[in-house]
Amino acid sequence: MSQLRTGFIALWKKLRSLVNRLVPAEPQRLLLLTVLSGALCGLAAVSFHVGISKVEAHLINRALAAPFHHWIYWTILTPAVGGLIVGLALQYWVPGAVGSGVPQVKVAYALASGFVPLRDAVGKFVLGIIQIGTGSSLGREGPTVQICAGISSALARVAGLSKQSQRRMAAVGVAAGIAAAFNAPIAAVTFTLEEVVGDLDQTMLSGVIVAAAIAAVVERSVLGQHPVFEIQHPYSMGPPSSLVSYAILGLLSAFASVAFTDSLLGLRARFKKFSFVPKWVHPGIGGALTGTLAVAAMLWLKHDGITGGGYETLSQALTGSLSLKVMVGLCVLKLAATVCSYSSGGAGGIFAPALFIGGTLGGAVGYLDVVVFRHSADSIGAFALVGMGAVFAGIIRAPMTSVLIIFEMTGGYGLILPLMIANMSAYGLARHWRNVPIYEALLRQDGVVLPHGKPVTPDESAPELPGELPP
Repeated sequence: MSQLRTGFIALWKKLRSLVNRLVPAEPQRLLLLTVLSGALCGLAAVSFHVGISKVEAHLINRALAAPFHHWIYWTILTPAVGGLIVGLALQYWVPGAVGSGVPQVKVAYALASGFVPLRDAVGKFVLGIIQIGTGSSLGREGPTVQICAGISSALARVAGLSKQSQRRMAAVGVAAGIAAAFNAPIAAVTFTLEEVVGDLDQTMLSGVIVAAAIAAVVERSVLGQHPVFEIQHPYSMGPPSSLVSYAILGLLSAFASVAFTDSLLGLRARFKKFSFVPKWVHPGIGGALTGTLAVAAMLWLKHDGITGGGYETLSQALTGSLSLKVMVGLCVLKLAATVCSYSSGGAGGIFAPALFIGGTLGGAVGYLDVVVFRHSADSIGAFALVGMGAVFAGIIRAPMTSVLIIFEMTGGYGLILPLMIANMSAYGLARHWRNVPIYEALLRQDGVVLPHGKPVTPDESAPELPGELPP
């Protein structure tokens, strides 16, 4: 083992020496690595998403389709076993891969000059595929952020960039990850600025834009040029009276956002104190609870969507083809399942569940709009679309991203005014009721408080690869 480690160290030093000789000036190295990072992150994101789809097809989807009553047992057992496997790996192999991945990257950017361990990124790749593919109610987008930030961070260290440039490369990885995850390069830029960077210099902005564009190009080259959700016909605002319903949707989205964050943080605190079973068993418990809720959805509503990101079911909500009962039921069950999956300590994100909760909530409000104002039933899908952005804004607290991401994910731009009304209402009310954003609240539960203002720069003499390879 020591010989293998020595060999890695020697190889790493040779790579650094080669890069420094070929590209001696740091600005040119930074540009070269930004382009390379965008391409590699795009490929990593595509591989991650395809891996999740393959595992879902062979495990949780087969469990849901099992004959007779066997599907009930398999639907509960599959995410439970997946959670146990992930729990063991998090306990004994890669503890840094727990959770969404966004909080870890925020800490890396603010406190560690952008250092995201490559080991954690690899662990997140493997465990995210297992956790989400076996049916936990979690999203792929947050993990993609950590995976891509880990790739960019490793490239920066191999090239021997300064601490400031290493921090810039971490932001580059975040933008590339979001661009490839959502097929939304513009929203990737705004998310990176809103959620991770805060302030920026011109070099930072240009690198983020370049990486997001390249990652999106790679993703579209492999998976095709299409939005995440196919909208058959463009939606428009409709009659002016519908703005009242959109304002109500913003209010309800704020309530849903606070309910989600409070439930998630509360149950997570309980799991932290729960010592009756080993910690690595906790994700298995969360998986079993998620499977039980998925069974309830199938028996009660005759619809899936509780397991995984739920994008296929969400697509039906965006066409208005789900009934009011199904919309309301799936909204409540998805919220509960995501809280169970995330709070128990698994590896997966909350982006996709937030969009799902918002889409089904918006669709339900759309039905009420049709009944009260006698508007066309075609507007139900439009309300679902606006609800996605509103709940995303209330939970994630990235208002610009919440608007742009809906435009890019659906390819529709006819709902600008309703989106702005609902999103800003949800964001403003959720922020008023709960001032601390969810990612910072999660970090505070772990005893980490991020500094406000400029990020902390560690001593330049500190090891560049703690826990991996020495400089």
